[in-house]
Formats: sequence, structure tokens, C-alpha cells
Amino acid sequence: PSCLQWVMRTAALAVVSLGAAALGVCPGSPSFVHASCEIKAEVDGPCKAVRQEVLARLGAQASGAWHDPHNNGTYTYDRGLPDGGLSLSRTTGTGQYTDKLGLGFTPTSNATCALEGCSESQVLSVLDFSTNCCNLRMLYCGSAEGCRPVAHDLTVREVSVAPSWGAGSDMGACLTV
Repeated sequence: PSCLQWVMRTAALAVVSLGAAALGVCPGSPSFVHASCEIKAEVDGPCKAVRQEVLARLGAQASGAWHDPHNNGTYTYDRGLPDGGLSLSRTTGTGQYTDKLGLGFTPTSNATCALEGCSESQVLSVLDFSTNCCNLRMLYCGSAEGCRPVAHDLTVREVSVAPSWGAGSDMGACLTV
């Protein structure tokens, strides 16, 4: 491609990546061009239960009571975010790549929890084979989606799923060890 085409493609990728930061839970990436996924979902029940389930899955990894069904990755708690949000990392089963995640939980007036999540690759990447969307989904999906809950079997309705350009959002890819 010409220099102008390359600049235009790079600028378009930057705009898509900047869109992920709008949620406020996106962790950022040192790589200017990187794959990401933003998900907004509505979860039945209180946000406390949703947050507990996410943390229970992280805690159950060590004992083997829960494992990441998307290629057997390992999640790590990094720090808390304002209003009860979570900053997490996920390292691939091979240990080769680490993605950063942010989750936010907002109680709604109809006794549900508005969940906002963002996962971003930390290296140069475009095609992620749904990894960033799976990074998020595997933390809250319920048995109805084929997942193994630890503390609370959540009922989730995804309101929007926005992978970056070139990234995927196939739930079927999430359940592959």
C-alpha cells in the first residue's frame, strides 16, 4: 500500500482503539495498534453478586475448582477501581501474552447490574480470534451459556459487544480449551 493508505489505516485503527477508552474501565495498552473488546451487559441480581462471582472464579483457579475454558488462561487481580470496579490481567495458557481488563459494576433501578467490561491486548495485534471478548465473558457467563459458575450462576444479557477492527466476538471460541 502507498504511504497515504498506510497512514489512513493506522488512523482508523487509532480511532477504534480510542473508542474503547470511553468506557472508563479500559486499561490502555503500550501498543498503539492493538486488539480490544468492549462489552456492556445487564445481569440479573445485585452487582455485589456479579463482583463476587468474578473474584470467586479468580480465586478458584489455584485449587482447580475453576479454569478458564478459553485456552486455559490465568487471570490475576491487579487492583480495585473506583466504585467497586476491578482491574485484572489474563495471561494465555502458554504464558506468551498478557491482556489487561477492566470491569465496572453499576446497580440499576430494576434490580439488575449494568456490567461494563473492556479487554485490551498489550502488544501489537489486530486479529485476536475473539480472545479479548472471551477474556471478559469467561468471568461472568452462566451455566445457560455453557460456563461453570463458582459462587453465583448469573443470568446475563449482553447489550453491546464491540470488538476492535479485526478482533472477533465468537462465543463458541470462548469454550475451547
